[in-house]
Amino acid sequence: MAEKAEKLVTFTWEGKDRRGNKTAGEISGSNIALVKAQLRKQGIVPGKVRKKAQPLFGGSKKVTPFDIAVLTRQLATMMKAGVPLVQSFDIVLDGLENAGLRDLVASVRTDVSSGTSFAGALRKHPKYFDDLFCNLVDSGERAGALEHMLDRVATYMEKTETLKRKVKKAMTYPAAVIIVAFIVSGILLIKVVPQFQALFSGFGADLPVFTQMVVNLSNWLQAWWYVVLIGIVIFVFGFKEAVRRSQKLADAIDRYLLKFPIVGQILDKSAVAKFARVLSTTFASGVPLVDALDSVAGATGNAVYRDAIRKIREDVSSGTQLQVSMKQANVFPVLAVQLTAIGEESGNLDDMLAKVAEHYEADVDDMVDNLTTLMEPMIMAVLGVLVGGLIIAMYLPIFQLGKVVH
Repeated sequence: MAEKAEKLVTFTWEGKDRRGNKTAGEISGSNIALVKAQLRKQGIVPGKVRKKAQPLFGGSKKVTPFDIAVLTRQLATMMKAGVPLVQSFDIVLDGLENAGLRDLVASVRTDVSSGTSFAGALRKHPKYFDDLFCNLVDSGERAGALEHMLDRVATYMEKTETLKRKVKKAMTYPAAVIIVAFIVSGILLIKVVPQFQALFSGFGADLPVFTQMVVNLSNWLQAWWYVVLIGIVIFVFGFKEAVRRSQKLADAIDRYLLKFPIVGQILDKSAVAKFARVLSTTFASGVPLVDALDSVAGATGNAVYRDAIRKIREDVSSGTQLQVSMKQANVFPVLAVQLTAIGEESGNLDDMLAKVAEHYEADVDDMVDNLTTLMEPMIMAVLGVLVGGLIIAMYLPIFQLGKVVH
């Protein structure tokens, strides 16, 4: 069993170079002794070496999948230009501002420079580099075409992350509208309605039914707003924890979301695009189709397609054509099945799958833009009904003031 890699820390140092000139900088290492040894190898006589002070708030920024995609593209570009891998890491490190990403790259660089394979160094960080990423890099190293493989992986990650962002935008936009509407309504009920209520108390007549309902709701919310807030927080965190712990619940939500109007179509097409993109990348990299389908199953992001792809893998491993199995799964669009059939018959399956991915990525892009356009008038309508309804409720007694005052 491999020993657990020591955590790298950023150190600041001061010293003298080979000419005796004073110099300073930052370097990553597991302890001060090793850092000094690294500096001596670089021809620097170390003086002061200390851990870099961490900010009180906001430490290292989170390393996102998009950061990994950009990193992969940078490495691919430099290696295709003839820059050695270790030197490519050094160049990338000089331009990184994200401390978390800098530590990650420094750790991988240290492992590679000490003789570990690139794929082996990446496998020490499964949080950032999944099995698919590591397997593709390993294939590139073995074939002596790491720069081409990194270019292919970078393209795959860029397309996938762009697609994820668009789907996330489609999912969060309606939620944002609802949240804003409730916040505005809550502020009006807690802060504005009580001002009118004080005015109404001097009218000496019964308030209209609609106005009375709003006043009662305002009184209740003023007394129990903290209970409502705590209840919402508990529900949100409880729901997220339940989804994380229960695979059945997560799968049921995936199936329900696919049936949801508009958003379901976006999720459906994005799952097909991810399937085609990942399968195209892995198959073009020389990975056997059955093994490639293993990687694809978990990459679609939806339980319906995950289960369908696992069934397809079983069929393909027993000799069934991919396009026949896709058709039998009854979840893939006709166009995707037809293009896959053409790819199998012509021997250009990876190219045809790439075309499938591009087609459905473009579809998702258009649908998200259309949803955004449709949501703008819906936002105005929802806010108009809620805010306008509250305002009408408050002004109804004033409209009836002539009947009340004699």
